[in-house]
Amino acid sequence: MNGEFVTPHGTATFDLINPTTNEKTAEVVLGDEIDTQNAVAAAKEAFKTFSKTTKEERIAYLEKLRSAVDHRKDELINIMIDEYGGTHQFSSMAVQFAINDFTAMIDMLKNFDLEPNVGTSKVRLEPVGVVGIIIPWNMSNGFICTKISTAIAAGCTAVVKPSEMSAQQTQILAECFHEAGLPKGVVNFVNGLGDVVGEEMTRNPDINKISFTGSTVVGKIIAKGAVDTMKRVTLELGGKSPNIILDDANLEEAIPTAIIAAFLNSGQACAAATRLLVPENKLEEVNIIAKNFAENLKVGNPKDSDTAIGPMVSQKQYERVLDYIKIGEKEGATLLTGGTEKPQGLEAGNFVKATIFTNVNNNMRIAREEIFGPVLSIIPYKDEQDAIAIANDTPYGLSAYISSSDKERANRVASQIDAGRVCINGLSHDAQAPFGGFKQSGIGREYGIFGLEAYLEPKAILG
Repeated sequence: MNGEFVTPHGTATFDLINPTTNEKTAEVVLGDEIDTQNAVAAAKEAFKTFSKTTKEERIAYLEKLRSAVDHRKDELINIMIDEYGGTHQFSSMAVQFAINDFTAMIDMLKNFDLEPNVGTSKVRLEPVGVVGIIIPWNMSNGFICTKISTAIAAGCTAVVKPSEMSAQQTQILAECFHEAGLPKGVVNFVNGLGDVVGEEMTRNPDINKISFTGSTVVGKIIAKGAVDTMKRVTLELGGKSPNIILDDANLEEAIPTAIIAAFLNSGQACAAATRLLVPENKLEEVNIIAKNFAENLKVGNPKDSDTAIGPMVSQKQYERVLDYIKIGEKEGATLLTGGTEKPQGLEAGNFVKATIFTNVNNNMRIAREEIFGPVLSIIPYKDEQDAIAIANDTPYGLSAYISSSDKERANRVASQIDAGRVCINGLSHDAQAPFGGFKQSGIGREYGIFGLEAYLEPKAILG
């Protein structure tokens, strides 16, 4: 806070539990409303000067941040595995993406005009102010780097409330930011609970914008609270992403890729492709391929490089996933593989088998609600228009996936899907392309020019 590591005013503590063993590894002291107010005051004071920095100065700070995070890359990967149970595969990718976010924002900012001429007028794109950044436990540091790189590029200052469950990850990242030599108060971290720190950030009149990643339920609470002071909001919320396998797709390639997309981050990802839509006349063939592939995925110690599915982040999340598996069985879906029994030898941790339901109806709860675990629903469809209708029959609209041997056809279908991102023939990421949701998957976009503009206020100067 304000360029220094400080003892919180808050005194409550939160136990950090290793999800692989369910043993306590540490505890974090939680900040309170006063800590939050102090952090906001520091960010507000820093904004007076930081908002006036040049584009070149901001690029220099982003380069220092990138270098500092990259320097501690291995530590960031290892603590993500230990604290959160992210697999080595996923954690390595997530940390590299976080580093790449700085690079992408630097490259974009170099050619971005902060004072464009429009008509006969000049428009100044000014930083929106102090940004409150609220982050979930899944890929915590990656989200922070995405949002902070955008805030710095815009000339904003920030108060970050990471998940209390990610405190050890946050500690290393905060040290990186400190080592980068940002001016005091530009970025401030406050560990704490959402209904304490998060609520104070939402109602505090000196925060001008909230950027939140998390559940749709909490996103709605933030949006309602933010309107009292007319805060700008960027909300990246939940998803129930469809993956349409068109009838001309190569199933031997498309189905394994689809399962990997469904079990992304052990299924604990808002963009996970958890609804697999397949032609009804190919359902049996799909079932065979899917079952064989899923049963050969390694569920195990997240430190092992070949582990595909690690533990659920907490006992509570583990029980939530098991409840949904039981719901799927009660609803009449066919359990193709997996289930509620823990994988052999992994009884101590929060491990769930790779679980696939088939013959799922899109009205079932397992097809409509975000489970956040390694549970995939295979849904048959009659024809292309039926597939599009099923894909769009959801309150969410974050991501979607399409597989086809005809890319033109895939693009045509993509244009009819209600989702912020559509990946064709596999998983892909572009740090310059917008990411965010239609419908109840959120408001606004992250990344590139679309993300940056959400941190800027246009001021028209006429005459």
